[in-house]
Amino acid sequence: MTTTAPESTVVVGAGIIGLSLAWHLQEQGARVTVLDRGMIGQGASWGNAGWVSPGLVTPLAEPGAWRHALKGLVDRDAPLSIPARLDPELLRFLLRFSRNMTAARWLKTLTSLQPITHLAEAGFAELIAAGVHATLTPAPITLGFTTASAAQAYTTELAHLRHVGQDLSFEATTDPNDTALFAPAITHAVRVDGQSYIDPGAFVLALAESVRARGGKIMENCAVTDVQDDAVSASVLTSAGDTIRADAVAIATGAWLPRLSRRLGVKVGVQSGRGYSFTVDTAHTPTGALYFPTQRVVGTPYRGALRIAGTMEFRHPDTRLNSRRANSVRNAVRPLMTGVDWSSMRDVWVGARPVTPDGLPVIGRTRSSRVFASGGHGMWGIVLGPVSGRLLARQIMTGTAPDELTHFDPTRR
Repeated sequence: MTTTAPESTVVVGAGIIGLSLAWHLQEQGARVTVLDRGMIGQGASWGNAGWVSPGLVTPLAEPGAWRHALKGLVDRDAPLSIPARLDPELLRFLLRFSRNMTAARWLKTLTSLQPITHLAEAGFAELIAAGVHATLTPAPITLGFTTASAAQAYTTELAHLRHVGQDLSFEATTDPNDTALFAPAITHAVRVDGQSYIDPGAFVLALAESVRARGGKIMENCAVTDVQDDAVSASVLTSAGDTIRADAVAIATGAWLPRLSRRLGVKVGVQSGRGYSFTVDTAHTPTGALYFPTQRVVGTPYRGALRIAGTMEFRHPDTRLNSRRANSVRNAVRPLMTGVDWSSMRDVWVGARPVTPDGLPVIGRTRSSRVFASGGHGMWGIVLGPVSGRLLARQIMTGTAPDELTHFDPTRR
């Protein structure tokens, strides 16, 4: 066991999870080297919707989600896509995932997430106040529905979330600033206030610049093949044959987390749940983000245009982009939106989100006292990234896990 705060640390992964951790390690006095197999923020951090919406953080394995799973096996355009030919690892994940599709387990998971979600927005404010040159834009999220029953069902769910402790304020809206892009097919709209969004790619780059400005080293295109430890240090081995030693190592590689962490006792089972996005031009810029819950598609203002994102595709993280899935996202909302130039569709992207069977991230110490992990945030990696970094940095530097990480032990069964 380490008995003193580490002076040198290595973080594997340069997305918002890894860079937030690196920044907070520096804040607490550690020297930091960050390694990434690709470029900064190239994974799930770059092309996602950029929502900072802690009030909407909920477990993916919701009651009744099996219906989406069955549809995903037979409908190639369903919001959830599952390969017809399941590999053994994915099958094990889906079986474990299905055990959590009960109301009792959903509520337990939601309750376990609340201590960290309540700190999420402050995590962004702290970074920006300390000099990370990025913008957090406060804005509502407007939900669109094609039927009164769908709107009522989701409003009931929001009321339930608020009742169990989520910080939520919502109401029906006809504000033209909120609904300017809704087609006549959208008959009911609900505005959720008190949320925010970021340009995720710009935020991650600004975070990397801050880490470098404070003396950190970031090595891109540097794949790590193994993480080891001994009595005096930890080390990472790179594909170039180099060995980098440090007092502590943290693995924050998203959907690739099992490759380096399984041998260290992290057997929760992190599965790649790939999401697609693209950018389109619009006649009007919405006040904030848009969400079509039935279709599970979102839209976020992005550099004068609109970034549209959706789908959950359970495939290997290195699988090539499937343009059909991007088109499925487009086709799902095209009848529901007006003032959108669909011919301007560009920046088509796929990113692998790390999903756990129980809906809880893995944040904390592995079987090794010198090696830590942070991942498995699912669709909520952006909103929970900064606060995850702050809490794990505290554990690494003090040897004691904060109470907010109680349920996120990487070695849990």
